[in-house]
Amino acid sequence: MAMAAGLVAACVAGLAAPPAQAAADTVSAQARVQAFFPTQNLHNRGTDVAAIQYLLKARGQQVTVNEHFDAGTATAVKAFQRSQGLPADGIVGPQTWGKLVVTVRAGSRGPAVQAVQHELNQKRRAGLPVNGVFDSRTTAAVKALQSAVGLPADGVVDATTWKYLTWHYEQPNSPYTCGYRTADKRWGTAAAVAQTEWAASQVAGRFGKVAIGDLSLRYGGGYGGHRSHRVGLDVDLRPMRDNNDQCRSGTTWRQAAYDRAATRELVKALRATGHVKVIFFNDPQLIREGLTRHWKGHDDHLHVRFCEKVHPNAAYRC
Repeated sequence: MAMAAGLVAACVAGLAAPPAQAAADTVSAQARVQAFFPTQNLHNRGTDVAAIQYLLKARGQQVTVNEHFDAGTATAVKAFQRSQGLPADGIVGPQTWGKLVVTVRAGSRGPAVQAVQHELNQKRRAGLPVNGVFDSRTTAAVKALQSAVGLPADGVVDATTWKYLTWHYEQPNSPYTCGYRTADKRWGTAAAVAQTEWAASQVAGRFGKVAIGDLSLRYGGGYGGHRSHRVGLDVDLRPMRDNNDQCRSGTTWRQAAYDRAATRELVKALRATGHVKVIFFNDPQLIREGLTRHWKGHDDHLHVRFCEKVHPNAAYRC
């Protein structure tokens, strides 16, 4: 219990909860200061992993683009790190990102452009063909991103634009999930979203879709009702119900509709991603099994906190 309290305290220390706000397509001054390259390593999933894989291909490494930081990707990262005189730890942190990104602009071609197009499609709904051709539509989408985050809208994807592009949040879009609460608060890091979707894919066939609630605002920062959910790595999920209808209605662990066995399988799938810091949920049986931890107000939802190997906030470091 003390450990759980410490994790929350580390997250909220010094932060006052601001009033609720709508998610506009303009990044806040707070978020501008907080933008950084997302650290990715073995077993991470999502759009940013695909960007790493495309960039590795652009740098001459042999790797499959599959949005999964698998053993082959780790091997390619280590080879690239050795070629750049970096520690070959297989972790794509700030230093490795800095060496990996390639400046691309109108007329550029190749895998680095594909990385840009895929990022813009997943995070900005740009609808671009991922063909590796930096055409006028790609330029327009890059300029729109730059304007939204307060950068000069020159259409050039340099190291700074890469940082904002990879840091940008996205929304779940999976046949294995559904949403509850408002969509403007369902934005998360690429890894948090993809890892939640992967876990959902492991249980949906037997127990129904996984119901996703609040993550973060589009560009992070605080909003009413939460003291966390500011950095795109906190995900609220409904417990599973015995008739698999959690998309239509919620439950608490105390109610007859609650399906402990299905919720247990969901928690195990989430933990199998290898990037979970803690899951708050008050079912005493799951707590005894070491799968979740108690925190006030978490009878009716799981609060999943994902983590990264390197993160500015210690509460989100794996």
